[in-house]
Amino acid sequence: MMIDIVSPGTYTYGSLVLGGVLRDRGHDIKITSKLQSRGGTVLLSLFSTLQLLDPEIRQFVAARQNVYVGGPVGLCPEMVLGELDARAVVTGEGEDIIADLVESGPHGLPGVAFRQKGRIEKSPPRPIKSLDHVLPFIPDDLCRQNIRGANVYIETHRGCLGSCSFCQVPRFFGRSIRSRSIENIVAEVREMKRRGISRVAISGGTGSLFGYRNKVNREAFVQMLRSLSLILGKRNLSVPDMRVDLVDETVLQAVRDYTIGWVFFGLESGSDAMLKAMRKGVTVEDNRKAIELARSLGVKVGGSFIVGYPGESREDFEETMRFAEEAMLDDIFVSIAEPIPGTPLASQILQMPSEELPLYQEHRGEYKALKLTEAEARCFELMLHGDSCKPVPRATSNEQYDAYLCEAKGQGRDIKRVMTLLQKYREFLL
Repeated sequence: MMIDIVSPGTYTYGSLVLGGVLRDRGHDIKITSKLQSRGGTVLLSLFSTLQLLDPEIRQFVAARQNVYVGGPVGLCPEMVLGELDARAVVTGEGEDIIADLVESGPHGLPGVAFRQKGRIEKSPPRPIKSLDHVLPFIPDDLCRQNIRGANVYIETHRGCLGSCSFCQVPRFFGRSIRSRSIENIVAEVREMKRRGISRVAISGGTGSLFGYRNKVNREAFVQMLRSLSLILGKRNLSVPDMRVDLVDETVLQAVRDYTIGWVFFGLESGSDAMLKAMRKGVTVEDNRKAIELARSLGVKVGGSFIVGYPGESREDFEETMRFAEEAMLDDIFVSIAEPIPGTPLASQILQMPSEELPLYQEHRGEYKALKLTEAEARCFELMLHGDSCKPVPRATSNEQYDAYLCEAKGQGRDIKRVMTLLQKYREFLL
């Protein structure tokens, strides 16, 4: 069977894995990051709610009869099927069912949703037991992709121990940690290197959970990094995303010795009240200690912050500003709180009056002339502040100022579009 796997804009790791499964099943597979197909069955990999509103994606699906949609958007299949005229949606992990789905249709399969006689039928997903899989399908142009400096993010495990209210990972993959074997990961990276992929990042929520068995398995984590570093070279391997409560000297030394030497912590806020509201399970002091430990071991530290969270006061935001100044991070990333479908944050925001959300409140402070919402203003202000709080401070150029302003406004605009969509499917999200 001729099957096109379409991953618009960015090759998702899941699309590569499904391509490998179907290739080894004997199907004629093509994977593309462009909205194009050869006319047969199409698997559409979507990772963002905003993609459901993309007019080109909507037109692409509407023009074809045999489109199956998968990816994190599947957590709310009613929304996907309401916005896209797809044949079915995969609502969970797809490796075990994808061949049966394209060969026989969605009836009787776990983890799928589809329309039947004017209503949506859906079955609960079934997590796969073993994550070891066949070699992914590697498109020829994957080596030219750039995602935060890497050609591709690979998956070493699934699941997360955390309960962060804004995160989709534990809702999609669960809170039990399932890891691939080191042998399977190594074989995959060797093949990627052979096919021209030079820079690989390790994903999975927080890298040090690889091999987790009731506690962080430092030996497995170190062995995995060492093995991949021997293939790629440390300058081409990164393991950016970590929880501050799941690192120690051994973990960070491995990051230093076998990767580019950076770690990226989800710090989120400098306010203990907001960290509690986000269900982070850590404190500001935990964040501070992790940063200090990493720096003492020669690891560079980036950090992400979320602003405009429900209930965030000006005092909370100023605590975050002070924390960023004290932490002196090597890099920061700032985002406005986004209500991703299926998360507690989305449910919370849907039940709040819009006037109580910083996303809709008019900013009346220092940046009033820029006509920003309060959430956009905080995003903009913290990005500007971050430039002056680095180990080597830098003056913000006019070009950088404009870029930060455009980013803050763009985030606000996009999240409002998401909010409108969520309101439309409110009954399925609460």
